[in-house]
Formats: sequence, structure tokens, C-alpha cells
Amino acid sequence: MKRTIVAMPGDGIGKVVLPEAIRVLEAAGFEAEYIHSDIGWDFWCSEGNALPQRTIDLLEKHKIGLFGAITSKPKDAADKELAPELKGKGYVYFSPIVSMRQHFNLDICIRPCISFKGNPLNFIRKTDNQHFEEPNVNTVVFRQNTEGLYAGVEWTNPPQAVRDALETHPKMKAFKHVESKDMAISTRIMSRNACRRIIRAAFEHAKKFGYTNVTVCEKPNVLRETSGMMFSEAKLIAKEYPGIALWDTNIDAQMMWLTKNPETYGVVVAENMFGDIISDAFAGLIGGLGFACSANLGDEVSVFEPTHGSAPKYEQLNPSIVNPIAMILSAVMMLEHIGEKEKAVKIKDAIAEVVLEGKVMTYDMLKLKGGPDVFAQGACTTQQMTDAIIAKLKG
Repeated sequence: MKRTIVAMPGDGIGKVVLPEAIRVLEAAGFEAEYIHSDIGWDFWCSEGNALPQRTIDLLEKHKIGLFGAITSKPKDAADKELAPELKGKGYVYFSPIVSMRQHFNLDICIRPCISFKGNPLNFIRKTDNQHFEEPNVNTVVFRQNTEGLYAGVEWTNPPQAVRDALETHPKMKAFKHVESKDMAISTRIMSRNACRRIIRAAFEHAKKFGYTNVTVCEKPNVLRETSGMMFSEAKLIAKEYPGIALWDTNIDAQMMWLTKNPETYGVVVAENMFGDIISDAFAGLIGGLGFACSANLGDEVSVFEPTHGSAPKYEQLNPSIVNPIAMILSAVMMLEHIGEKEKAVKIKDAIAEVVLEGKVMTYDMLKLKGGPDVFAQGACTTQQMTDAIIAKLKG
């Protein structure tokens, strides 16, 4: 059956890398109809909504989306760029990808951080005999995708009812003399069922792919209630998986340990913000965000995206310099999710061959500063990287 995929390029380099991923999918023999859908900054500015209802309708109908990248700006900057005729009408900017995750309850985010052999950006460390070694990083981060600090329950100048409720907590005594107009509040809300879902998904992944440990990366010694709930639920669920060790680390300590012994960690599970931080940190050990892919999974709808931003300064460069591999790997995750495992393996193997061969490298792989002069220093274009991957597919 020919699939229909909702294609959401979004902003900046999302418009560049998404077509490259589709080229690779087609070269691998994956037949689909790609329906363009609107999302991102342009639609906030012109419509007051970065995630238009027409895009939600398409995802509800077709269930599978490929997403490029978005530009997201702070509140004041967003208000400033809103179309003049929309200002003062109550429009509030909120990240469209966060809105999408919450609307469809895409609560399970999977971010593989797995190194390709031969990548010049891979993490290395010095050994006792003053030589160097390159540990094999093979970590998958499970990020709770809809709650925590990203839930969006926050106020500047909180209303009196909120202030009164908060002041029932003894810790609010420290803010007794702070006027509400000088106060900004963000909440970290976690529910037991959501904790259970992400933890169970992490253990199931570990079981399926042979990982020997699951690490809960939180901060329960300080965030006693929210992080405490995550870890207490993990201890209960771990009893159902006797062959998989349950570890727990604090987010701050984990950031140190991942550069000391990253090969130790198999599956890592965390709340929204901590999962975002730890997955980007692990991505830095396998080549950076040019290699970082992700899946956002719900009960019905699933959306696949690279974890890099929109990098608008690179969008207009012609030819393009950006690395399309993260977007292509996100498309691979989509294939795996819908059961097209053979095509997924073919594409992943083709990427591995190109990286190992080392003849075609984007500017980031050559550790160059981005700009139009990178080609003179040996960098390939975005399209040349895609061409090289397709050549391996057909070779």
C-alpha cells in the first residue's frame, strides 16, 4: 500500500534537508505520496498561528509526518514580528512542535545517539599509555515529550489566585516580599501515567535491542517530587525486566560522566527538559546535531524530525552547505516505525559506508566554520552528500 506522508519543511534549513531525505527514500524504493503542510515562523507572523489547523487536520488523517525545523523566538521578539493587523488581538506564540506533541500526545520521544565508524567528529579520549581511543557510543535517549518544564504552564505577573495557591507552600516564604509584577513562574508538572509510559517504552526498547541497562537521568535529591516520581515508578517497572539493570544519575553529574565513559550507557530516560539536554550532549559525541535524529510517537500519530534548529543564516546559501544526515536518519526511523525495516537498513548502511570512506564530507564533518568558502576547503554540498548516499544505495 502506497503511504501518504505529511511533509512539513518548516523554517530555515528544514526547507533544504527535507527534500534530500525524500530523495533518499525514493532511491531506496519507498513509494509514498508527500503532502506539503504549513508550519513555522512565517505562519505565526502572517496568521498568528505557527501550527495551522489545516496541518493538524492532515496529520489526523494520515498519521505520519516528516518534519524539518522551526525558528522559535522569545515572547517579545515573537510579538514584534507579528503582522500589524494581528497585534493586540490576543495571539500568543508557542512552539509549534511542542504544540503538536501535546495536541496528539506524542509523549514518547526517541533520540538515538549512535556513532558511525570513521566519523571525524566522534568522541575520542586519551588512554593510560598516552594513546587515543574512540569508544563506541550506542545510547538511545527516551525523552518524556509532553510534560515537565515544557508543559507551558507559566506566568509573568501571576494572577492572584495562582499567587494565593503557591503561597500555601512553605518555600514561597522566600518570595513573600516580591511583587507579582516582578515575578515569573514556570511549573514542572509530571503525571504518574506519563512517567510509566516513557519508562516502560525505554525498558521495552532495551529488551528488544539487547541493551543491558536503563538509566533514569533526573535530579531527585533537589526536585524531590517530580524527579522522585519518575525514579519511584522506574523501580517498580524494573522488577518486570530482571535482565536489565536500572541505574539512576543526576543530570548534572551525567553531563560529566558522559564524556568519561559514554559507552557505558545504553538506554537513558528523562523528563522533557532533561531529555532535551542529555540527548544533545550525547549527540555531541557522535558528530553533533548533523547526525541527531528523533521520533515523536503517540498512540495514533507519529512525527519524525532531526533535532537541529532552523539555522536561518544557512538557508539562502546556494549551493547549500548543511548536513542532511540527521534528516535522512529521521526518515530511517520513520521506515522502522512503519515496518519497512529492510529499506531502513539499506539507507543506514549506505550512510555508514559514506562516512567510513571519508571522501564526501560536509563542512561540519571537516570542522569548518560555516560559510560559502567551505567548498574551497574540501566540503561537499548538501546535495552532494545526498548523492553519495544514493550512489551507495544503488551500488
